Amino acid sequence: MQSKTLNTALICLSLMGLGLTQNTNAAEIGKANKKPFLWENATVYFLLTDRFHNADKKNDLAYGRLADAAPLRGFMGGDLQGVIAKIQDGYFSRLGVNALWITPPVEQIHEGTDEGTGKSYGFHGYWTKDFTKVDANLGSEKDFKKLVEVAHQHGIRILLDVVMNHIGPVTATDTVWPADWVRAEPTCDYKTADGAIKCTLVKNLPDILTESDKPVDLPPQLAQKWKQEGRYEREVKELDVYFARTGFPRAPRYYLMKWHTDWIRKYGIDGFRVDTVKHVEASVWKELKQEASAAFEEWKKANPKKKLSDDPFFMTAEAYNYPISDGLQFRMDGGSRVNYYANGFDSMINFSFRSDAHLEYETLFSRYANYLQNDLKGYSVLNYISSHDDGSPFDPARQRPFESATKLMLTPGSVQIYYGDEIARLLNIAEAQGDAKLRAMMDWSVLQKDRPLALQTKQVPHTYKDSPTYRDLLTHWQKLGQFRAAHVSVGMGVHQQLSVSPYIFKRSYQKDGVRDHVVVALDLPLAKTHTITVAPVFQDGERVKDYYSGQSVIVQSGKVELPGKHAIILLGKP
Repeated sequence: MQSKTLNTALICLSLMGLGLTQNTNAAEIGKANKKPFLWENATVYFLLTDRFHNADKKNDLAYGRLADAAPLRGFMGGDLQGVIAKIQDGYFSRLGVNALWITPPVEQIHEGTDEGTGKSYGFHGYWTKDFTKVDANLGSEKDFKKLVEVAHQHGIRILLDVVMNHIGPVTATDTVWPADWVRAEPTCDYKTADGAIKCTLVKNLPDILTESDKPVDLPPQLAQKWKQEGRYEREVKELDVYFARTGFPRAPRYYLMKWHTDWIRKYGIDGFRVDTVKHVEASVWKELKQEASAAFEEWKKANPKKKLSDDPFFMTAEAYNYPISDGLQFRMDGGSRVNYYANGFDSMINFSFRSDAHLEYETLFSRYANYLQNDLKGYSVLNYISSHDDGSPFDPARQRPFESATKLMLTPGSVQIYYGDEIARLLNIAEAQGDAKLRAMMDWSVLQKDRPLALQTKQVPHTYKDSPTYRDLLTHWQKLGQFRAAHVSVGMGVHQQLSVSPYIFKRSYQKDGVRDHVVVALDLPLAKTHTITVAPVFQDGERVKDYYSGQSVIVQSGKVELPGKHAIILLGKP
C-alpha cells in the first residue's frame, strides 16, 4: 500500500511529544491524537465487544437468549456503550492506540448450539443471522453511529470485522438459507485450494456460494424478518438501486458486498479486517475492495467535516497461518500460491510473530525490517502475540508480559494488541474448552488497586520492583504505545543496530520530504547515569525526548545523558 496520508499528516510533528497520563482530560487527548497516522505503523486494539466492558446491563440477554452456555461460550454483557465509555475516558489514547478492530456487530443467531464443545452462542459476532442490523445484545444502530463518531473525535480509526464465506449455524429457530445461497457439505479437508474454499469450515456452518454468479432471491426467512421489523420495502429498494448502479448479477456475494459496504456508507468506518480470507476466491476480495472504496469516498464527500483524512479505505486479511516470510505469495492448501496484496488487501495478519517473538531482539527486528523494506515494500503486516482463535500465543501463561510488550511494540510493521494483553489477561481458563479459553471477560478490577502481577518467574525488567503490579505493566505498554504513535519510523523506518552491548538501534524514515528518526536502547543495567551515543542520528544542540522516562535532553558531543533508573530508553525529537 502506497500511503496517501503524507500529504498533510506529518506537518503535525509538534504535537507528538504530548504525554498522556491517567488523568489526562478528553480535550488534551483529542489534541494529542492530531498527529501523523499511517496504517503501516498503526497500533490496532482488537476487542470482542461482548467481552470488553459492560456499560448497559439491560441488553445483556436479547432475543430470549439464556445464560445456559458452556463456560465462556455465552454472552457476558459487554456492549458498544462500554467501548464508547473507554474511548471517552482516554483508555485507548493513553495506550497510543490509533485504530480499533471490533468483531462483527451484526445480529447473530438467536439460539445456542452444541457442536461438541458445549452449548455456544454467537457472542463473538461470526455467526450471522442478519448482516444489516446491530445485534441487540451489543446495542443499537444509534450506539454504533456514536462509537464511530467518538472514536474519530479521538483520532481513532474503526476497523470492522467482516465475514463473507459463511452465516451462522442452523438451530431450531435459525433456519438454513436456501440451497442456491449456501452449501451444507462437504467439510473442508484442506488438501487443495478448493478443499479450503468450496466447503464448510466445520459441520453446521453453512458456506456461502461465493463462486456463483447465479441470480438468487432474498432468503425467505430474511425477507419475513424484515417485514416483521417494518423495513422490507426500504431494504428491497436499496438493493434494487445497488444492483442497477453496479450491474452486478444478484448472486450471493454481491448481496453481501452491498450489506458490508453499507456500514461504510452509513457510518464512515475506515477499514475492514476480513475474516477467513483463504476460504473465498481471491478475486472476490478485489471486488469487495472496489465497492468498499467507492462507499468510503461517498461517505467522505457527504461528511467533509467528519472525515479524519483523505486516506483511502484500508483492508487487512486474515489468511490463516500466513507468515511474513511468505511475502506477497501466501501458500494455500495443496501448495498453490495466492497474492492477496494484489487482490484488494493493504496488509496481512502475520501469524508467525507469536513464534518469532522468541528470537533475540536484533534477529527479530532486522529480519522484519528486511522483509518490509524489500519483498513487502509498500505493504505491511499486522503482528500480534495473542488472539481470539490462536491456541499458540506467545507466553501463554503470561509470565513474560513486559518482554511481550517490548517486542511487539518495537517490531517493524503494524501491531495488534488483543484486549487484555496490556494487563496480562489470562489465556488458559481451566473450565473452558478450545478457543473459549482465549476469550475471558476483561478484568478491570486489577487496575483499581496496586495488585501485584501473578508471576512465578523473575523475567521482569529491573526498571520495575521485584513485585510489579498490573498498573506497572499497563504503564509499560502505554509508554511504548505513545512512542509508536509519535514516530512513524518505529513501524516503517529502516532499521540499523548501533551497539551490541548495550543493545541500541536506530530507525529512520524519509519519504516525500518527511524525516523521522528514533534511537532505542533496551535491557540497560540500572546505573546512576546512562550515556547513549546518538550521533549521527541526532545533531549536537538538538533536543530529544526519552519517551520512557518523559525527560528531554540536549545532544552534546554526539551523546545524551539520562538518569539510569530505567532499563529502556526511547529517543525521538518531540
